[in-house]
This record gives sequence, C-alpha cells and structure tokens, in this order.
Amino acid sequence: MEKIILYPFCHRLNISDAKHRLVRLFAASSFLMMLLCFFTNNCFAQQRSLLALSKTDHILAIIDPVTLKVIARVPVGSDPHEVIASSDGKTAYVSIYGGGSLHELNVIDLVAQKPLTNVDTRPLMGPHGLAFVGGKVWFSAEGSKSVGRYDPATGKVDWSMGTGQDRTHMVYVTPDENRIYTTNVSSGTVSILVDTLLPRGSGPSGPPPGMPPPPQGGQQPPPGMQPHKQWIQTVIAVSRGSEGFDVTPDGKQLWTASADDGTISVIDLASMKVSSTIDAKAFGANRLQFTPDGKRALISSLRNGDLFVFDVESHKELKKLNIGHGGAGILIDPDGSRAFVGCTPDNYVAVIDLKTLEVTGHITIAGADGLAWAIRP
Repeated sequence: MEKIILYPFCHRLNISDAKHRLVRLFAASSFLMMLLCFFTNNCFAQQRSLLALSKTDHILAIIDPVTLKVIARVPVGSDPHEVIASSDGKTAYVSIYGGGSLHELNVIDLVAQKPLTNVDTRPLMGPHGLAFVGGKVWFSAEGSKSVGRYDPATGKVDWSMGTGQDRTHMVYVTPDENRIYTTNVSSGTVSILVDTLLPRGSGPSGPPPGMPPPPQGGQQPPPGMQPHKQWIQTVIAVSRGSEGFDVTPDGKQLWTASADDGTISVIDLASMKVSSTIDAKAFGANRLQFTPDGKRALISSLRNGDLFVFDVESHKELKKLNIGHGGAGILIDPDGSRAFVGCTPDNYVAVIDLKTLEVTGHITIAGADGLAWAIRP
C-alpha cells in the first residue's frame, strides 16, 4: 500500500499588514454606519410632516422636516391655537379658541391639503388643548370648564365631563384612554380624571350629604344594578399660572411650569400628589416637553423668549438659551435630535440642535404657535 504523507502548510503572517487591514476595515465599517444613521434619520424625517399654526395668517403650514420648507398652506379659522393629527396621518384637527368664546374644531385633509367641514363643539365652548387617542379627538373646553371628545366616525361629540376649574387649558390622554390630565391655569390646579370601575351598588360619593351610611347589610342596591365605570376627578393644587405640562415617557410623573412664579411642579402620578417643586425661575413659562428618552425637559417662555433645559433626574438646569422674543409651542423630533419652538412674536419656528443646545435655523411662520407631527400616509 502506498503511503500518503501530508505536510503542514504554514503561512507566515505579516503582523504589520494585518494591522493595516484591520484599520481599513474599521474605517470602512464606521463610514457605513455613519451613512446608515444619516439615511435612517432622513428616512424617518421623510415619513412625516411638521404641522405649524399661524395665528397671524390663519393658516396651517405643512412643512418638510428635512428641508424645513413649507410645502402647503391650508386656511383655518380666526383664532387657531393647537393642532393634532390623526394616527394615520390623513387628517389634522385645529382648535379655534377665541379666549374661550369660540366653538370650532377645524378639520384638514392632509392628503388633499384642503379644509373639510368644521366641527361645532357647542355647548362646549373655547376648545384649546388637543389629543388624538383611540381614534378620537379629545379637547379641553376652557369656556365651559370641561373636557370633550369628538368621534370622527360618527361626526359627533360623544362625551364630556366638567372639571369645575378655571381655564381648563391643556389636555393629555393616556394611550389606554383610562386617564386624562388637564392644567387649569387660573385655578392653579391639575385635574386627574380616572375612568374607574365601581362595584355593584356603589357610587363615588356615598350617601347624600347629611345622611349617615346605611348599616352593614341593611341596604341593598336596586335590582339589576351592575358594576359600572365612572370618571372620578382628583384636583391637585399647583402654582397659579401653570399651563404647559407633559408626562414622563414612563408615565410616572407629570411636570407643569408656572408662568406666574416660574416654578415647576412635579406630580407623582401613583400617589396623585406633588412630590417636589423646582424653583426654575422660568417666568412666563408657556409649554413644557420631555425628550423621548425622558432625560431632559424643555420649557419655553412667552415672556422673554428663553428656552430652559432641565435634567429630569437631578432637577437641575442644564442650559438656558434665548430663541427670540417669546417662545410658545414645543415639538421634539422622535429621535431626540432636534426641538422646534413656535416663537409667536418673532414670526418663526426656531430649530434647536439638542446635542449642542444651539439654534440652528428658523422657519418663517407668522405668529407661530401650535405644532404637531403627522405621518405621511
């Protein structure tokens, strides 16, 4: 039998050459990652539009967030304040406020870029704050000290509840629709409305005033009375003039800033109590918005045009920068890279780089105020 002898093959490795190859490979990989990030961010931006209201020209501007150019202008009512888009990005809703005296929601077809039939909110007056949750438009009705809900499917206002508070102005609805938060500016309060399941035979208030509770087992609920849900309100005292507010991304805290004394009230939403008050000196505070990662809070001042940036964990001011003569509505990029602030007296929307915390551009909008994102269908 013939023997087969296998000889090992040895390749001499040039260490210097290997290092050069690794450096080139790393550089190429880094470049590709930069390209991927660039195109991904631009792709996300191109999939949505920036909506901005002009109080002066009475228009809704539809803006390309990449080029920062206005691509369409749609007429709206006489005193537009806030705007929100439907989840599918096809429709926008604009509150026509009038200091609490008007009663319209303007409806905008974002695909055709034209106005549709308005919603008459009467008897709820002065719609202002807006939220789109569960396929419905939720709005504060300041003139009626209430919160209302409009159903686009039926074309009707299908629910409302009073707060009994003065200037119920801004509104936030949790994704599960079980909680509503409002700021009540002149009362200096925050309302927490909770959709609560009440057991059979119970009510939120107990017996009528002056009447003792029934003896245990002595009074039975009416026949056929079943467990039911009812909205129950908790009113929390904060500083008067508290208007702009936001809820942390984890849903645990609500922060609201006061225009009167410049403080920020921090509410623990589990206990429904003020857990701390920050002496932010944010006088003239108008809006407050958290970054998507929940690490920073931005507060605009309509009085002096300052934008305050606070660290959420430490409650410390990170920076204060001036963006004009007055700052109002705040909108933050979903990726946390930029903030947009409507500067009403300056007739522009300021664009802020959230990495450098510097103003990087302006979008000309006369009397800029309410801002919102709309995905492109």
